Amino acid sequence: MKFIDCTSIQCWTRCLILAGFFLPVVSWAVDFEKDLKPALESKCLSCHNPNNAKGDLSLDRPNDSWLEVLKKGDAEGSRVYKVTVPGKDGSAPEMPEKGDPLTDQERLYLKQWIDGGAAWPDGLVLREASKTDDSWWAYQPLMSDSDLSQTAADSPSGNPVDAFIKKRLLEKGLFMNGPADRRTLIRRATYDLTGLPPSAEEVAAFVGDDSPRAYERLIDQLLASPRYGERWGRHWLDVVRFGESNGFERNVLISDLWPFRDYVIDSINADKPFDQFIGEHVAGDVIAPDKPESVIGSAFLVAGPYDDVGNQDAVQAAQIRANTLDEIINATGQAFLGMTIGCARCHDHKFDPIRTEDYYSLYATFSGVRHGRQTLATPEQKKLRSESLSPLNKKKAAMDKEKGALEKKIMDQAKSKLTEYEKQWSRPMRDRMGTEERFDPVEAKFIRLISESQDNRIGAVGGFAIDEFEVYSGDRNIALASHGSKASGPARKIEDFPGAYGPHLTIDGKFGARFLAAKNHLTIEFPKVEMVERVFFSSARGEETPNHRKFVFVADYRIEVSRDGKNWEEVAHGRDRKPVNAAHRNYRLLRLERTNEQTRKLNQLNSDINQLNNKIKRVAPLPTAWIGSRNPNDAKGPFHIFLGGSPQKKGDKVVPMSLSPLSKVVSGYRLDEKAAEAKRRKELADWITQPDNPLTWRVLANRLWHYHFGTGIVDTPNDFGFMGGRPTHPELLDYLVSELRKNQFQIKALHKLIMTSDVYMQSSEWDQSSASIDGDSRLLWRFPPRRLSAEEIRDTILKVSGRLNLSMKGPGFRLYKFMQDNVCTYEPLDVHGPETYRRAVYHQNARASVVDLMTEFDQPDCAFSIPRRAATTTPLQALTLLNHSFTLDMATALEDGLKKGADVDDQRLIKELFQRAYQRKPEKAEINQCMKVMQQHGLRALARAVLNSTELIHLD
Repeated sequence: MKFIDCTSIQCWTRCLILAGFFLPVVSWAVDFEKDLKPALESKCLSCHNPNNAKGDLSLDRPNDSWLEVLKKGDAEGSRVYKVTVPGKDGSAPEMPEKGDPLTDQERLYLKQWIDGGAAWPDGLVLREASKTDDSWWAYQPLMSDSDLSQTAADSPSGNPVDAFIKKRLLEKGLFMNGPADRRTLIRRATYDLTGLPPSAEEVAAFVGDDSPRAYERLIDQLLASPRYGERWGRHWLDVVRFGESNGFERNVLISDLWPFRDYVIDSINADKPFDQFIGEHVAGDVIAPDKPESVIGSAFLVAGPYDDVGNQDAVQAAQIRANTLDEIINATGQAFLGMTIGCARCHDHKFDPIRTEDYYSLYATFSGVRHGRQTLATPEQKKLRSESLSPLNKKKAAMDKEKGALEKKIMDQAKSKLTEYEKQWSRPMRDRMGTEERFDPVEAKFIRLISESQDNRIGAVGGFAIDEFEVYSGDRNIALASHGSKASGPARKIEDFPGAYGPHLTIDGKFGARFLAAKNHLTIEFPKVEMVERVFFSSARGEETPNHRKFVFVADYRIEVSRDGKNWEEVAHGRDRKPVNAAHRNYRLLRLERTNEQTRKLNQLNSDINQLNNKIKRVAPLPTAWIGSRNPNDAKGPFHIFLGGSPQKKGDKVVPMSLSPLSKVVSGYRLDEKAAEAKRRKELADWITQPDNPLTWRVLANRLWHYHFGTGIVDTPNDFGFMGGRPTHPELLDYLVSELRKNQFQIKALHKLIMTSDVYMQSSEWDQSSASIDGDSRLLWRFPPRRLSAEEIRDTILKVSGRLNLSMKGPGFRLYKFMQDNVCTYEPLDVHGPETYRRAVYHQNARASVVDLMTEFDQPDCAFSIPRRAATTTPLQALTLLNHSFTLDMATALEDGLKKGADVDDQRLIKELFQRAYQRKPEKAEINQCMKVMQQHGLRALARAVLNSTELIHLD
């Protein structure tokens, strides 16, 4: 006998109800997680979640607004249910606004769930489903050596790399090209590892060496060259968005970030294990606080752009701070993990299984990081400096104490007479909005304002601001440029806007723009002698916030007049006005009360202290570097999710912890909200660099492959997620990782493995039939030719011309003129002098700056991580390379170098030119062509043409 189980009965009953045969007279329990959760997450949650609560309704969990519209036990009266029901006229339901409506089955589940009491499983939080989950390929454990060994062993060349490549080629019916010729191979390898061309002698020696290990020895020599670190250091600096200005509207140059650049080059030259290298980027100052060579690694955290304007509005300041940490989070995720973590700032990631909790756990981790510079010195350096300063500081402290005691004695005396002094200060305090002085009429051709002290630095002179200075003869303002008057006085100067703060602004009849005095005086000259009796001057006339710090003004001052500009007479002063603040009052009291003897003593003490200060300044300061600071107050919890990314809308609490997508693959961590700032970053560094972290090492191996072949196994090196590329050779990628791990994450051995493979050593010859199947050569049936990068082009021109300076380390050179006021200007140099002939990696790259030759050849702006370089072709490239003074200078240098040989005929000059530029002999037709150019235009013109040739800047 066959029985029908209750599940079958439920199924049939539902079908009959949906078919309209009868009304339900029974109800059944809805399995919320199975029956209803998928529909709510896919169709409702995009508009109704904590970060995007349309109608102030979030459906992620039970809450007041949810329960108010739900009407437990009464689906027909529930707003939640009603909006999902189609209209009687067949019109679409009110919700969801976009996308597919709930199916009849889903709507039935919703009705039964509400009627049944709307029970919500304990602890359940609904989440909008991402396109992928933790089963995504990039999050899977690394393949074991045994899984890879069968393919790796099947390599006729003996290099396992070839086995993986040939396997995919055979699947497509493709075959690799034959080997490249030896000249092509040495040029390819030398540029690849050093970014420079080999010399003609090196090419000749390699071509003539037919020993089996010639090529292997070449690779070893290139990897041992200091040029290797410069080339591959440049790659890494792209990845970690290294730039030497802070970007944004001010874009101030950072003069002490270059030690990080040197650290990168040194680390790569030394083949530092990348687990150590990456760990130092995140927490070098924690891992080895007494080793500057490790501490400087943590400059990575602050090597990106940041906004330093300093908004005074608390809401905006909080948003700017959140943006600053967002930049660090993004850089960390992209550089080391190939994850677009920043997409989870406002909501769960739409494509990858990255939660907002993941994002804000990193926010908590980096919360103590601030941009800025710190001392970068060894304990020995600190000790030596301390020993030198200690006796000087001790002596200075004694003098400061003596001076303080004398000033206190004078002040105590003065305060006993304060009432008497205050009677002398009878007039109102000077006013930034406008201060007037009247005096007996007097004849003058000159009048001047002298600041005896300004309000931002009491006791100092110079640096005050004036927006307008009016001088009256009767009711007529005679101090106007339009009446022929002239204003003079030393002003603050800026190169990119001469006269921006000049004295002429005080007599233009306009407010807003201000004269910023560099010293303590402003002088007005009239066209002729005038009878004057009144002045009126200001620094913030008409301003709504006149007390803002930018409106610096005088504190004590005097007005003087002169007929000849030599002999001056005081006609007014502000010393009888009320003091502007307590510091100003005390400054006056000190000056008024002291006796001649006390004045002499104070002057002597000040002189002695100044001399001592000069001695202290002469003690060599400790080196500093832009490595940021660590602020414990910023790192104090609790930390919250910011709903919609707004710091003003705080959601659930979060703590520093590892990222959830890898929780099943890598051992994670979870810290208390009170965990020390240093511990948070150290735990993150250790988690990222775990040997079994599949993302970190797949991303690194892919970057190496990318820089060798122009495209990675994954063609989006910074994004291994759903929106990124898919691996063309996933097994090969994991094999490269296994090799990295065998070599303790040192990368030189992996370079050698890749570069000694048949796939690397093959020719770049074009084959139409192969191209019809794989036009981009992603499967590597040929070696992909490439144009040199911007830095390689410049370095090559310098080397070919004999002008390349190979000095390493230290502050960089500039191919722009730097000018700074409140904001900065970078003006490209028309002439590149010998001080700029170092390798381009040592150029002080500022964000948003243009450097002509390199900018035209796609040197990227370093505002973001650059996982891959563009290679465009534009008319400006040809025009710049042909006409820039740099190219012209190098053509002259190349001509001079060629002519150094005695009795060299034209043909030998041409042959030498080709050897320098292309490391080959010219063909007969080329010699004939070059002879004609030389006869018509000279050797310099020929040299210039060679420096502009396609062959010079392209590589097979």
